[in-house]
Amino acid sequence: MKRLLRILAVTAVMAAGATWLATGANRGWTKTKLQTESIEPVTEMRVLHTEDKFQPGVDFLGAALASAALLAGASLIFRKSKTNQPTNQ
Repeated sequence: MKRLLRILAVTAVMAAGATWLATGANRGWTKTKLQTESIEPVTEMRVLHTEDKFQPGVDFLGAALASAALLAGASLIFRKSKTNQPTNQ
């Protein structure tokens, strides 16, 4: 159980880091909408477009690190199991 919790902790950190990097490595807060600016071809005016897009930020990484620390800390609760050694009688 101890080893499983530690493996889950490392996996959580790696998955969160990979997700954060793959979605753009946003160093701000997590965003769920993204505004893009484009120029309208006919009038040549700038127009703002809003689209739904998930961009995890540093708070996402912080939550992942906190949950991984919780899992790793929970692994410290379990003691090393003692093997049954035959007694000399």
